[in-house]
Amino acid sequence: MTTVGLLLAAGAGRRMGGPKALVRPTADGPTLLEVTLDRLVGAGLEQVVVVLGAAADEARATADVPGVAVVVAEDWDEGMGASLRAGLRHLGATAAPEVHAALVTLVDLPDVGTRVYRRVLSATRGTGPKVLLRATYDGTAGHPVVLGRAHWAAVADTARGDRGARDHLAAHPPTPVECGDLASGADADTPEALSRHPHAP
Repeated sequence: MTTVGLLLAAGAGRRMGGPKALVRPTADGPTLLEVTLDRLVGAGLEQVVVVLGAAADEARATADVPGVAVVVAEDWDEGMGASLRAGLRHLGATAAPEVHAALVTLVDLPDVGTRVYRRVLSATRGTGPKVLLRATYDGTAGHPVVLGRAHWAAVADTARGDRGARDHLAAHPPTPVECGDLASGADADTPEALSRHPHAP
């Protein structure tokens, strides 16, 4: 059985000053999109779907990586729910039969690195298409979230606004995977928040 990555990177990043996918934590460094893709591939994911929205054409150029597919959520400005719907519906239509789950993560998690993704992925071993896992940080739920294939359609149907999979996960509590020893799991909505978190391994 195989897990694929699903990276949500469609937002306009109004508080950040521009689309987060294109933000560079350092002036001459890679974008957040490039950094996150590198971490996901480094964690062992051979297939990743990236959902873009704001500045999609510009961001697409930085996602030209082997094994990475790009989906554009035309209604991205609705919130994270639109991105999640677009990504899961794409996977539902295109994922090979051996794909049993998607590891869903966000582009604005500066200290969530390869070690977090590896730990969560290791918890999928021996599971099937009904798996639900969620990274926690000192007991607080965060990302990534692993959605088994059996949940994709239901999550896509209920994902609205910025709630993402929240309603589905409230009704079907995921198994926690504690990662607080590896990262804070905090997202970065502003340049100041981004600067507080160094590059994660």
